[in-house]
Amino acid sequence: MPAELLRVNTEIPEPDVLRYAAHFLARGCVIGIPTDTLYGLAADPFNLAAVDEIYRVKGRPETRALPILVNSMEQATLLARETPRNFLRLAQEFWPGVLTLVVDASYGLPLKVTANTGRIALRWPRSEVVRRLVAEFDGPITGTSANISGFPACSNAAQVMKQLGERLPLVLDAGETGAALPSTIVELHGDEWKILREGAIPVVEIARALR
Repeated sequence: MPAELLRVNTEIPEPDVLRYAAHFLARGCVIGIPTDTLYGLAADPFNLAAVDEIYRVKGRPETRALPILVNSMEQATLLARETPRNFLRLAQEFWPGVLTLVVDASYGLPLKVTANTGRIALRWPRSEVVRRLVAEFDGPITGTSANISGFPACSNAAQVMKQLGERLPLVLDAGETGAALPSTIVELHGDEWKILREGAIPVVEIARALR
């Protein structure tokens, strides 16, 4: 049975739609949602059955960690074991936005979410749908791309339905995200930093912020 497709306003998301979506998350389901880059798969990162379901839905190797979406600096720092100086500098410069920061995960986060690495990828998107869904759910959510592993990422709900419509119970449809690139991923170890993926933020801008 194909996923239920539910329209959501990107600028002023309807509260009843977000409540409905949050109920799916609370039940351990994986749903498709729009972000400020591409469409993502949202689930409760503290629910191991939900985490297993993401890997099944995507066909994603369990050796790859799942990015986590937050809606505040406070939420991010609770999920990180520590926040290096560069974490704070980059977050203050680019959050909310298209930057993912990889740091040591707090001990309270299930190791499976980190692909047994003990590292976590955190992002605070510039998306009212994500911000308010996280608030409605009252916790962070996963944000891995909504596509079958190895297939193109999706910039609209129709593409998500084509790839994953038979594997999901719900997809929130906000039309085209308008983004051509994913987030830039920066890995932090103490004062050291490394670009894992250059995306919407060029490397030169990261380097300038850390100069």
